[in-house]
Amino acid sequence: MVTVDKAQIAQRQRKLEKVRRELKQEFVGIDAIIDELITYIQIWYLMPEVLARPVIVNLWGMTGVGKTDLVRKLVRKLAYQDRFAEVELSNSDNNSYYSWKHSVGGILESSGLNDGKPAIVLFDEIQRFNTVDIEGKPILNERFQDFWELLSDGRLARRDTKEDITNYLDNYLYSSSQRRKQSAMPPNPDEPQGPDVIGLWDARTLKKLFDFDESIHELAEMKHDDILKMMLARRKQKRIYEAADHSKTLIIISGNLDEAFSMARETSEADVDADIFHAYTKKLTLVDIKVALSRKFKPEQVARFGNIHLIYRSLRRRDFEKLIEMEITKIKARNLQHFGVELDLAPAIHTLVYQNGVFPVQGVRPVFSSITDVIEANISRFMFQALMVGGRRIKLDYDFAKKELIADVHKVGVVRAPYEGRVDRIRQGNDPAVTACVSVHESGHAVAYAVLFGLAPLQLKSKVASTYAGGFTFPHQIFMTKQTLAQKIKVMLAGGLAEELIFGDSHASIGREHDREQVTMLACDYVRKYGFVSDYQGYYSNNPSYPLNTELTDSAIEEMIRQLATETRDMLCHHQGFLLALSVDLQKRGSLAAAEIARIAKRFGMKLDVKEESHLHVPDYQKWF
Repeated sequence: MVTVDKAQIAQRQRKLEKVRRELKQEFVGIDAIIDELITYIQIWYLMPEVLARPVIVNLWGMTGVGKTDLVRKLVRKLAYQDRFAEVELSNSDNNSYYSWKHSVGGILESSGLNDGKPAIVLFDEIQRFNTVDIEGKPILNERFQDFWELLSDGRLARRDTKEDITNYLDNYLYSSSQRRKQSAMPPNPDEPQGPDVIGLWDARTLKKLFDFDESIHELAEMKHDDILKMMLARRKQKRIYEAADHSKTLIIISGNLDEAFSMARETSEADVDADIFHAYTKKLTLVDIKVALSRKFKPEQVARFGNIHLIYRSLRRRDFEKLIEMEITKIKARNLQHFGVELDLAPAIHTLVYQNGVFPVQGVRPVFSSITDVIEANISRFMFQALMVGGRRIKLDYDFAKKELIADVHKVGVVRAPYEGRVDRIRQGNDPAVTACVSVHESGHAVAYAVLFGLAPLQLKSKVASTYAGGFTFPHQIFMTKQTLAQKIKVMLAGGLAEELIFGDSHASIGREHDREQVTMLACDYVRKYGFVSDYQGYYSNNPSYPLNTELTDSAIEEMIRQLATETRDMLCHHQGFLLALSVDLQKRGSLAAAEIARIAKRFGMKLDVKEESHLHVPDYQKWF
């Protein structure tokens, strides 16, 4: 029976709650993730002795959302730095610090974690350790295969250790025999006699191999024959050959699953609203993660990841704004502490950082870079002027019209310096002709979306940080049916077709590339996966378990896309007035919100619903009951 130390558990509970609060203060937009993580690790931290298998927690999210950093700070706050290993498994042989190791057991052994005591192990970027390729075929890889043993029951066979134990015993037995022979011979005064102790180097290795209770320094001072007796006794007990027990280990797996976070591949555009991306990632569920994992790993391996999957949502606009505010506060504090100069940054500076630093699918890293570029690099020039005359305050503002930084430096006066954000420079540098093309393209998508779904897109932008129009992002959740799948294809086709309608075929741009890629993918799923074409009722895929010739469906897919393109072109012709009006307003203003799009549509007799990002568009199935 396990003895419960109530006082110790209460103390650990208080420590865990303190860690929860501190993490929430240091991270932005992931309070729910922190709450879940702390909840799931409670049993491991409070009462690890009752665990019979390791606790496995999976963290999934797009790049730059704070997965790895959260784990590192958790380790530091729990004071587990000496019981922590960060491992990056991969199919490559040379991209890891541990590339010379071929087993997880070897890595944990070298980290001193194979002793059965509580520890934390982070397996980062796990998507690089995929065991099946894009066609579902197994990938031959013999490295780190004991990773799956670890996830199964937390026990790792000591495959490498057995050979090492035998080698050390043979060496020490031979050395002992040689010493006995040498002792029977007359001593040679010319031959130096060193100390008969094993030394520090062997002590480290032998402590790990034989799991000695003595400290390394105690072992280092022991004589060879004494340590040999201890080694033989350990071998006789057989315990050193038993599997390493990691049932008390907290295993955290982290990765980027592009198969689940498909929007991460669709665009890295700085001009798409952060709240739209956030709403998109809110739709992801445990099932989506398992499906994505099944495209990377074998079914039995997916099961070993367990069911504790924490899904990071992309940050909302207010999260990015809070992050910028926090970083600016740190800059103010540093400058006041180091130079004695007080900084006052106007709201326009915050806006400047946001406009040039927020790429929603890339997380927080671009924001930090933009803060350095916009604020710290420019503050230095004004700081120098203030220090030269003993100034104690700098007020910094920005004039968007004149593209100038305005610094009111104490004892110096107002100093103006030309500055334009890197992304703003690209947006403002858009040629009017290019802006017109992008406006028509995006308006084409918007008109099709409005006509087919009765919804106003949440945003349209024509002055963007790219030469061509980006892929259209569906701002609402569309319940997938035979009809809505075909409608989504039409929406994707509408951008390029709108250009053809307004500018003529020969002047249509290549901004349709991503659209057509998505169209092809959706049409393939329509025919091959969902069986919505009566002539093809099998599941056509590259799965070797049930292969069907996908080429048989190519003509049906092409015919379907051709027919939908014709219908979309006719629809745009019918609503050409709405298309032109929307394009003109978008070109003039650079961006349009949902309410503004709905007002323009109303002029042409269309009533559009303005819904929030998380709105679910689904047929009213209950009316058939």
